[in-house]
Amino acid sequence: MSALIPRPRLVLAPGAVHVPGWLSPERQRELVAACRAWATGPVPIRHTALPGGGVMSVRTVCLGWHWQPYRYTRTAGDVNGARVADFPDWLAELGRRALVDAYLDPAAGDGYTPDTALINFYDDQARMGMHQDKDEKSGAPVVSLSIGDSCVFRFGNTTNRNKPYTDLELASGDLFVFGGPSRFAYHGVPRVLPGTGDPDCGLTSGRLNLTLRVTGL
Repeated sequence: MSALIPRPRLVLAPGAVHVPGWLSPERQRELVAACRAWATGPVPIRHTALPGGGVMSVRTVCLGWHWQPYRYTRTAGDVNGARVADFPDWLAELGRRALVDAYLDPAAGDGYTPDTALINFYDDQARMGMHQDKDEKSGAPVVSLSIGDSCVFRFGNTTNRNKPYTDLELASGDLFVFGGPSRFAYHGVPRVLPGTGDPDCGLTSGRLNLTLRVTGL
């Protein structure tokens, strides 16, 4: 695995940090290859059906625990009933290194044991409404990695979906961490910017977003 090179950081709010260009092109390609393998199963990538009858525009595949609105299970009862792929140790280590670099604290990753990943693929029409990541029974930070096309990422407050919020561009290789007072901030992706990704990352189009989480289960 290639080395990671920390870049200038942007602190949006206490505990919420953007590190541009954190993933090297080589590491991005490695992650894309891994995601392609996970997307084939045992539980394949899918558009998640919502309880109200809607369908999410992103496609999602999970590791470790299967997420369906709004709970985690070991098996994917809403897809094919299979147990999801295991969460690999090397991905947990990547998450710990992300916290160290985001928070500039050698101890920031100590005890961080992510056990699930939600991997979302956005085509140029996909969106993600403002929401909280609150189905976990843990307040440990969420580590978010972006690969491929850039997106507009909207990071809000912990009270509701409305302003105040900040829009920033997440590009291929970027790291975003939110924990501490910002762990349950509302956030979303109002749009993807087609054609902005470098094919050298391993994707010719679209955006991959990997979020590492501690379920507390």
